[in-house]
Amino acid sequence: MEVADRVRRTAIAAAYRTETGVRDWISRRAAGRGWTPAVIPYAGYAGPEQARVLGRVVLAPAAVDPAAVRGIAGWRRLLTLESPGTEVTVELDGTTTTITSDAAGLIDATIALDQPLSAGTTTVLLRVSDRHPAPATVHVAGATPGHGVVCDIDDTVWITGLAHPLRAAWRTLSGTSRTRRSVPGMAHLLQAAVAGQEHPPVVYLSNGAWNFAGPITRFLDRHGFPPGPILMTDWGITPHRWFRDGRAHKSSSLTRLVQELPHIRWVLIGDDGEHDPAIYTEMAATHPDHVAAIALRRVHPGTQGGADQQTQSVNGVPVLTGPDGDALLPPLQAALRQHPPAGT
Repeated sequence: MEVADRVRRTAIAAAYRTETGVRDWISRRAAGRGWTPAVIPYAGYAGPEQARVLGRVVLAPAAVDPAAVRGIAGWRRLLTLESPGTEVTVELDGTTTTITSDAAGLIDATIALDQPLSAGTTTVLLRVSDRHPAPATVHVAGATPGHGVVCDIDDTVWITGLAHPLRAAWRTLSGTSRTRRSVPGMAHLLQAAVAGQEHPPVVYLSNGAWNFAGPITRFLDRHGFPPGPILMTDWGITPHRWFRDGRAHKSSSLTRLVQELPHIRWVLIGDDGEHDPAIYTEMAATHPDHVAAIALRRVHPGTQGGADQQTQSVNGVPVLTGPDGDALLPPLQAALRQHPPAGT
């Protein structure tokens, strides 16, 4: 076992070095043709004490804004040339901070706030040399205790069919945001979960690649989902793993949200096709005061005896299951009435 593990680690490290070497070689050739670093901004979020700013630095022709590209197939979105180690100036609420993109070109910066930002939305500017500043939205949660939503994307917001990998891959790689279908009732479910509150946080959490953040954002807007940041992952090889750990990504993101927005009780919305039930029930077990309810779409119609919706509980947190948002809406509304936020 020790030998096999050593061989695995060696193979991963070699593959990572090869991938990085090829990227660096292509980057040098692109720079020689006039390509320069450009920022693709992603929406971030803020609480009372800090803001999280997100984006990615890629190489692009000087006359091209990569953030403005629309209507291309998913596989083409994966053909980006990341720019690691690039300095980015972040301007937020009158303060300026300089950060450096990571090995995947990603920007994930925590900005300490001298004073809380006004609830709602604000704009952060991301600057790199020889480019116009890239504006990104920061969603600022209200200071009043309330409910927030964390929602999965694949097979929860839009239909992917992860239970059928080849079909799911085809949808992801060949489609655009306009070719994807929304799960019935889900937009209304999310709206109802935060209805009547002032600037509640809504966060979309996915194991998909950051390359798809733009199409997902446009899909959510087109289908009436509440606006909010999307937290995604990098699909490239890491120095220690062949693939990213999707379960760890979701678990750590949820824990961070609980820490950064301690006055929020979260409605966790997902599906039963992959790891959402285990991740969400673990959060309910470890942070019951910060989880208001769990709502899971049943991807497989034959489960749970075919009932439209069922309700269970974990550590006092209601766990609701149903085939779509329409079926989940009545029990979720009932659960939130029985579990109002602290201080309300």
